[in-house]
Amino acid sequence: MVEEGAYWLAWAQISGIGPVLLRRLQQHFGTLATAWNATKVQLGEVEGFGFQTLEKVVQQRSRLHPEQLFTKHQQENSHFWTPADADYPRLLLETPSPPPILYYRGEVELQENLGQKPMVGIVGTRQPSEYGIRWTRQISTALAKNGFTVVSGMAEGIDTESHIAAMKAGGRTIAVLGTGVDVIYPHKNRDLYKQILTAGLVVSEYPTKTPPDRTHFPRRNRIIAGLSRAILVMEAPLKSGALITATYANEFGRDVYALPGRVDDYPSQGCLKLLSQGASFILKELDELLTMLGAIPQIDAIEASIAPEQLSLPTLSPELQRVMDAIASEALPFDFIVQQTGMAAGSVSGALLQLELMGFVSQLPGMRYQKS
Repeated sequence: MVEEGAYWLAWAQISGIGPVLLRRLQQHFGTLATAWNATKVQLGEVEGFGFQTLEKVVQQRSRLHPEQLFTKHQQENSHFWTPADADYPRLLLETPSPPPILYYRGEVELQENLGQKPMVGIVGTRQPSEYGIRWTRQISTALAKNGFTVVSGMAEGIDTESHIAAMKAGGRTIAVLGTGVDVIYPHKNRDLYKQILTAGLVVSEYPTKTPPDRTHFPRRNRIIAGLSRAILVMEAPLKSGALITATYANEFGRDVYALPGRVDDYPSQGCLKLLSQGASFILKELDELLTMLGAIPQIDAIEASIAPEQLSLPTLSPELQRVMDAIASEALPFDFIVQQTGMAAGSVSGALLQLELMGFVSQLPGMRYQKS
C-alpha cells in the first residue's frame, strides 16, 4: 500500500498545484490518495480548480507514479516530513498553506514539532543599526534562557544576530531557508550554519541543491510565521521582508510585536507602521515581554496517566466545546465536522489538534475523527 506521504509529494510535482490547493484537496477528499484517483469532474468540485488547472492535472498525473517517486525522493533527500507524518510541525499544519514537503537538517526536538515547546520568530532588516542589534541580542538571549526556541531566516543582519545570541545563551534556534537545506546562503554564514546544525535545525520547503532565488524568500516567511507562536520585528524599513512575515503572522492568528524607534529613522519605519496597525510594543521591561509571550496558549499534552474520562469537559473553551459536540463515537470526516460547527476550516483544524492532544479525540486515516 502506497503511503499518504507519497501522494503529498506526487501532487506537489504537478505545476499549478500549490500548498493552498493541496490543503483544499485534502479537506475535500479526506486523503490525497483518494484525490489522486478522482475523476476530472470530481476534481472540478474543489474551489480553485479551473479548466487550465484540471488539464494540467490530467496530463501530468498519468506520468507520475507516487510510490516510485517517493522512493527516489527519499534517496536524494534523506530527511523530510509531509503533513501525513506524525512529526510534521503541528503549528505549521494549522496554517492554510503548509508546505507539502518540509526538509530538515540538524537536531530534531519533538516537543517543538508537537507545539509543546514555545517558538518565537525574530525578523528584521539585513542592515540594522547598533540599536537594532543591541535589542535583538538582548531579547534573543532572554528568550533562550527562558526556554523559548528562536526562529529566523539566517539572513544577514537581524536574523544572524538572533540565531547567534540564542545559541550563545545555550538555547535552540531554527533557521528557515529560501534554498535547499544543504545550500548555505549567504555564504558568509557558513560557520553560523554549522553551529545551527548542532544547536537546532535548518528547514526548507525546497529540495536539496536548490540555489537561492529572490522569489523563494517571501514564501519562506510564511513558514517562519507558521512555526512561531509570535513574531518580533526588530527593525524594518517599509519594504522589508519582515513586514511580509508580520502579515502572515496576522493571517495565522499569531501575535506580532515591534520594536519602536524614532520617526525619522529609516530602519524603524516598518516597525512604526506595524505599531500603528495594532502590533504590540516591545518595551524596555523584558520581563513584561516574556510574561506576555508565556501567556500565549500552548498545545500542552495532558499527562498520559490521566484518563480522558477524568478530565472536566465543561472547562473547555466555547470553540473547543463546539467542535467536541460535533464529534460522535464513530469516525466522521473533517469536512462533515466543519459543516456541523459552521466554523472556518482552519479554526476546526486547530481545535481538533488541541482536543487530540488532550486525549478527547482520536484521528484516523483519511482525516477522520472520533471521540476517544
